[in-house]
Amino acid sequence: MEPHADAGRLDGNEERRGSVDVSGFVRAFQVRAPKLMWLLGAGASAAAGIPTAWHLIWRFKQMLYCTEQRISASMCSDLGDPALRARIQTYLDAREIHPPCDSPEEYAHFFEMAFPDEQDRQRYIRNEFSAAVPSYGHIALAALMRLDRVRLVWTTNFDTLLEDAVATVYGTTGYLTVGTPDAPSVVTDALSNELFPVLVKLHGDFRSRRLKNTPDELREQDAHLRTSLVRYCQRYGLAVIGYSGRDQSVMDALLEAAKAPDSFPQGFFWFQREDSPCSPLVQELMNQLKSNGSQAELIEVDTFDELMSDLLLLNPTLPEDIQRHLQGRRKRIADVPPRRGQRAWPVIRLNGFRLLSAPEVCRRIECDIGGVREVREAIREARADVIASRRRSGVIAFGSDAELTRSFEPFRIREIGMHSLEKNRLRYESAEHGLLYDAICRALERERPLRVHHRSSGHLLTVDPSRDSMQFLAPLAQATKTETLAGKMRDSGAAWAEAMRVRLEYRLDRLWFIVEPTIWVERTEDDSAYDEGRQFIRSRLASRYNATWNELLDAWSHVLTGGQRQTTISAFGISDGCDATFIVSGITGFSWREAQSG
Repeated sequence: MEPHADAGRLDGNEERRGSVDVSGFVRAFQVRAPKLMWLLGAGASAAAGIPTAWHLIWRFKQMLYCTEQRISASMCSDLGDPALRARIQTYLDAREIHPPCDSPEEYAHFFEMAFPDEQDRQRYIRNEFSAAVPSYGHIALAALMRLDRVRLVWTTNFDTLLEDAVATVYGTTGYLTVGTPDAPSVVTDALSNELFPVLVKLHGDFRSRRLKNTPDELREQDAHLRTSLVRYCQRYGLAVIGYSGRDQSVMDALLEAAKAPDSFPQGFFWFQREDSPCSPLVQELMNQLKSNGSQAELIEVDTFDELMSDLLLLNPTLPEDIQRHLQGRRKRIADVPPRRGQRAWPVIRLNGFRLLSAPEVCRRIECDIGGVREVREAIREARADVIASRRRSGVIAFGSDAELTRSFEPFRIREIGMHSLEKNRLRYESAEHGLLYDAICRALERERPLRVHHRSSGHLLTVDPSRDSMQFLAPLAQATKTETLAGKMRDSGAAWAEAMRVRLEYRLDRLWFIVEPTIWVERTEDDSAYDEGRQFIRSRLASRYNATWNELLDAWSHVLTGGQRQTTISAFGISDGCDATFIVSGITGFSWREAQSG
């Protein structure tokens, strides 16, 4: 079994990381606040439901492709499909007027191409962002403002989530000064007179007349706001979170500030997830600061919400109203059985099956191998039956010791030990998360009539009708109202099968196996076969409304557990080495009003 393609990697970030981790920053924050500014990017709003730049870019590309080719949007709705994205990108690349894929110019370019009119762009932003609700992190940041721990925040975001959070925590909108490119003097006056807290929106918001999101507009970043940012970087420290460094104008301002002696006197802290690469501009900025003798730290963090929560930990007391606001943003879960009866039945059935038990340790092999790619090649070369990924501390893996030794012996094994799978690293796509994700899919493939298909967008488990499986698949055939759960398409002969798209997520302090019933069709580069496959999927899914969807969840529960309330599955079924064993509940999560939960 190959290692998870998106798991931890060795890409040079190890050398760039500073000596301060999250806990060290929290302690430093207690003595440096409020002389520490914040810069928030789009990642800080992701938990509130705001689409990321990646999603918006692909929506704009989809719009251009469909309108220019006169194709129904329903034919291109699944942007999570790598084959569809490749098809759209090939078309755009052939026109030779667009920036290359993943270029920093993509967002502004494709936004302007999709909506050349400024007012249309404003309407689009308004529709996307105006209904969002502040997350726990926004409420916590507003609480830190009220406690005079945070005075100055800069953001490249268009949303009004922090303003809404401040209004909630303060009980009024009168305390926060908000500056946009429309009125840069507001920022200058507020900072000069220390009328804190201040929020500076470097690109405006959806109500701003001069919304900054096209190439010309970005290059004409308001000189007053830029000057203010550079000036205050020489007086304050700066913490950056949720920001990728894509905006040349903002990065130019930070680089200009970094070149001045004694800049960022309270330190410079750049927060990013472990699996996020460090851009060349960010690395240039960090190097410039270190060459000047300034403190510059690259710190791994899970989410904006968790960092803000950590910053509140060392406050001995919080006003009762702030505690209520924070508690109101916390998600809740209760271990109670679904209630029966007309008035007590849950409002929503969820598509997540709880993992009652999951591996807490795996093998760790210290050797001279490189990153994930080299680990994958070593396993393939040895034809070994193992699952592995890579961390800085070594290769982490499941499998027999004999197979693991055979795989990595050519790389001078120094030690084979144990590695703890810490829960806090399962919250995002870490090496540990990818290892467990591969392991549970492998376990289901081994013990159920299923096949695993690995894709960059996530794994699919498809029906394998060639195995003696009627005890598991009969409910699925009944739910789909057909005896055919897999076969070949009529014209192209491409294979298809009933399937479920699966994810592994750590939410609410628990692991969940998320399933989404779908149809798998064999990949093909032939356009006519591709179109036949898309039409086939739509026709088979078209009649699956709520009642059928509920039956499908029951049927897939039967496939997972054999009709039991819970079941135990293992990736290898071995007694030596380190196996990956899971206990899966056959009951999905449910959601209903808190008052009904008793």
